[in-house]
Amino acid sequence: MARVDDGGGDGERLRQGDPTAWDRLYTRIYPAMFDYARRRLSDAETARDAVAEALGRAVATRDRFPLDDSPDAWCFGILRHVVIDLQRRRYREARRRVTLDPPDEVGLDLETADDHARLRAAFARLDDDERELLELRVVAGLSSEEVARTLSSSPGAVRMAQSRALAKLRTLLEGVPT
Repeated sequence: MARVDDGGGDGERLRQGDPTAWDRLYTRIYPAMFDYARRRLSDAETARDAVAEALGRAVATRDRFPLDDSPDAWCFGILRHVVIDLQRRRYREARRRVTLDPPDEVGLDLETADDHARLRAAFARLDDDERELLELRVVAGLSSEEVARTLSSSPGAVRMAQSRALAKLRTLLEGVPT
């Protein structure tokens, strides 16, 4: 996915609550944010709720928007925290639930020759940190500097981790049956 333009320096207008700047940001970033949340959460409705929560937090804290940061990285950083909060809540709830029947074991259906299915299966075998890094860097199109700020890391560490994650993905793809 190609990186989208950040709206030509809308940072100050976003801080001031300019509806046109917020509309441009929303229109530009919503699809990528939804895709990120959908991959990290269980269903589309929860993903939409997470994006809405993240954008609501962005608007509520607009006076703290860092002018040296891109609006995309800022919003993805907020969304990342919302997703983590939801995942933690679900984990705690699942641990409290007592089930009478064991869950059905669901395996990956890789009997199709579809390259997309093979990629998804290999991607699912990456660990959570590797998937998140590749989602932010490759799928959402954020720069290594933006991902570094989002993940509280350094751009060099992001590039190295991305290189390792892509190498691992290539290796996994070779091992996924067609």
